[in-house]
Amino acid sequence: MENQIPVLQLKHITKRFGNIIANEDVSMDVHEGEILALLGENGSGKTTLMNAISGIYYPEEGQIFVRGQEVSISSPRAAFELGIGMIHQHFKLIDVLTAAQNIVLGIKDKRRYNMKAAEAKISEICEKYGFDIDPHQKIYTMSVSQKQTVEIVKVLFRGADILILDEPTAVLTPQETDRLFDVLRNMKADGKSIIIITHKLNEVLEISDRVAILRKGKYICDVVTKDADAQILTDAMVGRSVTLNIDRPAPVNPRDRIRVENLTVRNLDGVVKLKNVSFTARTGEILGIAGVSGNGQKELLEAIAGLQKVESGTITYIDDVGNQKQLIGMDPKKITDMGIALSFVPEDRLGMGLVGSMDLADNMMLRSFRHGRGLFTDRKAPYELAEQVIKELEVNTPSVRTAVRKLSGGNVQKVLVGREIASAPTVLMTAYAVRGLDINSSYIIYNLMNKQKAKGVAVIYVGEDLDVLLELCDRILILCDGQVSGIVDGLGADKQQVGLMMTKLGGGSDE
Repeated sequence: MENQIPVLQLKHITKRFGNIIANEDVSMDVHEGEILALLGENGSGKTTLMNAISGIYYPEEGQIFVRGQEVSISSPRAAFELGIGMIHQHFKLIDVLTAAQNIVLGIKDKRRYNMKAAEAKISEICEKYGFDIDPHQKIYTMSVSQKQTVEIVKVLFRGADILILDEPTAVLTPQETDRLFDVLRNMKADGKSIIIITHKLNEVLEISDRVAILRKGKYICDVVTKDADAQILTDAMVGRSVTLNIDRPAPVNPRDRIRVENLTVRNLDGVVKLKNVSFTARTGEILGIAGVSGNGQKELLEAIAGLQKVESGTITYIDDVGNQKQLIGMDPKKITDMGIALSFVPEDRLGMGLVGSMDLADNMMLRSFRHGRGLFTDRKAPYELAEQVIKELEVNTPSVRTAVRKLSGGNVQKVLVGREIASAPTVLMTAYAVRGLDINSSYIIYNLMNKQKAKGVAVIYVGEDLDVLLELCDRILILCDGQVSGIVDGLGADKQQVGLMMTKLGGGSDE
């Protein structure tokens, strides 16, 4: 492989955003017929670098070579013309169109709009690599994995032989991940070159041939996967030794804190998102919520937090002396006024959790502004809290006065989690608290969850990584199509069985 001309070569790439250097003097190669995993902490420049390759950003310095020829990639269309396609974590599909219509949408050559011929080519691609997709199926009827398949077929249809996948398994079940990896291996055998951005080290070790590591915008090294393990990769990413153990201390005197009974929720379109959901969350315990994305997790946490209208059922808060308070019909302010310290880290970080145009200190103040007197608010305490969160959670930011929207997604998440935990809750609910976080940052969050558990907080943790759910949580509630498919003990639960319960109703329960 060393004697081959790289199919893609970067030389001294630098990309800046104002005073922030996202990529600095990065040089790396990608070879034909290999799967390269790109690793790095949050804010290390992984996605920025891939966006430069795929034509979304244009680097200020450096050169890009494709198959030995220097190129200028000024747009995604220019990238496609060079055989480069990126599959983003957030899909870019039109729900009311079919798979085939989405795949051909935007192609200039009018001859390719012969839908019969396009569908035949799509079927040929699917058969060649092992995809399972119906060209006539509407996007809005598809599962997450099917939508991802459409995105991959879309770039293959356009002739891509260098594919970039950003967090491709983030919302897949174990079975769906296995099928995706089988497809990637088939593509690799056909000579395709694949770059994967992921934080799941077990998947990196399973699927990649080589691992390239970025740290603070700089290229550190690459490692042949067969010569690596999770500890080697983590230490290289962080620049120091990191402990990769998730503790799961046994709950101490757990008591019911939140009791949900027969909860039913419809969205604004009248679609049932939760149907007769019942469970309890207990003090000193981490209750995990597992399920394929979009199966009611968001609505469940928002209903408890007073942000979602409930059609029927009850949500009961039980205090330390056994007094019960109904939360149905209460908004967040009323819940707080009732003396209930409930913290919620939503899935939508900047839409619901933080204000992107405000700096870190002012975002901390959103939790405490009512404690000010008259027209004045206490600005000293939020500033000190922001500094504390930056230090303890290792937030990568120029200063406390930096606007939150200028931070990477992972650092935004750390700010939000830190703020909510600092409010000393009795109930802490987190929706995908480590989504997009690097391994070091993720373990910081897991440790924080366990600290809250040790304080007697009832922690409800919605996650997408089953390995983490099984290792971190005391019990796991599995949602499927808005219903409870089962509740299992985290200790001793079978990953494959939980994965199956995520896709069909009917399973075990310990309640």
